[in-house]
Amino acid sequence: MSSVRLQTIIDKMQLENLTPELDIRRVRITQPDINRPAIQLAGYFEHFEATRLQIIGFVEYTYMESLPDDKKEEAYRQFLSFDIPGVVFCRELIPDTTFLKIALEEKVPVLMTKKSTSSFMAEIIRWLNVKLAPCISIHGVLVDVYGVGLLITGESGIGKSEAALELIKRGHRLVSDDVVELRKVSDDTIIGSAPDITKHFIELRGIGIVDVKTLFGVSSVRDTQNLDLVIKLEEWDKDKEYDRLGLEEEFTEYLGNRIVCHRIPIRPGRNLAIICESAAANHRQKKMGYNAAQELYNRVQNSLINKKEDDDDDDYDED
Repeated sequence: MSSVRLQTIIDKMQLENLTPELDIRRVRITQPDINRPAIQLAGYFEHFEATRLQIIGFVEYTYMESLPDDKKEEAYRQFLSFDIPGVVFCRELIPDTTFLKIALEEKVPVLMTKKSTSSFMAEIIRWLNVKLAPCISIHGVLVDVYGVGLLITGESGIGKSEAALELIKRGHRLVSDDVVELRKVSDDTIIGSAPDITKHFIELRGIGIVDVKTLFGVSSVRDTQNLDLVIKLEEWDKDKEYDRLGLEEEFTEYLGNRIVCHRIPIRPGRNLAIICESAAANHRQKKMGYNAAQELYNRVQNSLINKKEDDDDDDYDED
């Protein structure tokens, strides 16, 4: 199961640790969702998701402040007795000494942020959804071409990295070479990234490892990119029929999401970079509502209709 260390969240979100006495090195978050424990502080614990990060906003805070001292201790102890990974107070709200004392006894980390409750919730949910999303690693090259996330796949040595290098020289950006990590962040979106070890590196047979960021500058790389289009490179087979119109789209599936896929046959003299560039531009054009193959089909159909009408008119004139 994917997880994120609590210390990583503290560093990323710039949180202040109000319980530095606790050892949080082993505390990990496994749920991308969060919980606002207003109803739990009121004493209702049915369906309580204790494994989530707990967020205290202004409403919860004012309710806690309104409780009598004896009720406070009972509510706090009941709430913090669960195996909670952490409690975050928003808007720089400071928990009272009773809450902090019980949190230390129950070994529950207490954190604080300056952000408003709604903005912090939106940011932490978005970030956790990416970090804890289902993830697979595949063999291929991911490049940002005109804003389209283009994944180039194929057998080892077929020319994926060389095509990516030519695309980089043409002003596009490398995300990952050789190994691409794909994360499903929603039902519609898959995000690709590079493993930390190989980030910004590309392998060229006969030359070796090349640092793209150093050679071509920071504008030639990016850390993540949505996966929009897949190009599968394969050896040219003269006995195989290849799509020449593109009226029907082919798809491939990653993590349950269907991605548009083109099979490109490799033959000497074909410029793979330009083909990939054109495929990305054409995909973007389709997303904007224009399909060149459909337009050609409509023209042919209209031409046939017009020709038939002309023939009918000629027959009528002869009569």
